Amino acid sequence: MQNHAVRVHPESDRLTCANQLAWKIAQVAADPVGVEEAVAEMIINRMIDNAAVAMASVNRHSVTSARAEALAHRRPGGATVFGMGPDVRVHAEWAAWANGTAVRELDFHDTFLAAEYSHPGDNIPGILAVAQQCNRSGADLIRGIATGYEIQIDLARAICLHKHKIDHVAHLGPSVAAGIGTALRLPPSVIYQAIGQTLHVTTATRQSRKGEISSWKAYAPAHAGKMAVESVDAEISQKG
Repeated sequence: MQNHAVRVHPESDRLTCANQLAWKIAQVAADPVGVEEAVAEMIINRMIDNAAVAMASVNRHSVTSARAEALAHRRPGGATVFGMGPDVRVHAEWAAWANGTAVRELDFHDTFLAAEYSHPGDNIPGILAVAQQCNRSGADLIRGIATGYEIQIDLARAICLHKHKIDHVAHLGPSVAAGIGTALRLPPSVIYQAIGQTLHVTTATRQSRKGEISSWKAYAPAHAGKMAVESVDAEISQKG
C-alpha cells in the first residue's frame, strides 16, 4: 500500500501531473496487477447482490422513471436494463442511469463507512454497462469493478466530504471513471482526464438529500455513474 499526502493547493502552485491525486488514481487504474481469486469471488457476489436489490425496486417510481428515460435511447449492441429482456439494449450511459437508480433506490446493497459514507456497489452499474457495450471479457469487468471499489473505499477512508456539505457521490464519480479505465485498458493519460472531468460534474451539495428534493437520493449515484461514462467517452474521443 502507498500513502499519499493530499491537500488543497492554490492554482499558482501549478502542480505537475505526477503530483496530482487524479494522476495517482489513474496509475492505480492502469496497473495490470492481477485480481486475487478471493477478490474475484466477492466481486461476483456483489454483482449478484446488486441485481437482487435492483429487481426488488424495479417497479418503484424513481426506477420506472429512470428506465423510461433510458429506453428513449436505444442502441443495438448497447447495454441491458433491469426490468427489460436481454434483447433490449440502450446506450451505456443511459443503462448506467437506469440501473444505478434501481440499485440505490432501496439502499439495501453494500455500505462502507469511514471518514465519508459510501455504497461501493454503486460502482457496478456504470462499469458493467460500458463493459457490455464494448464487449469486454468477464475478467476485464471484474478488474474494472475491483478498481472502482478500491478507489472509492480509499477516498472514503481518507477524505470527509460531508463536513463540507458535499455529497458523497463526489467520491463515486472518479471511482467509476477509474474502473471503466481499467476495464477498457485505457492509458493513464486518458483515465486522469476522465477522473478530473467526472469529479467536476458530480460535486453536489448534500441539500439534494433534504426536504422537498430528497427523491434525488436514488438518482444521485446513478447520475455520477452516467457522468463517468460520458467523461471517459469524451476523453477517448478527444484522444482519438
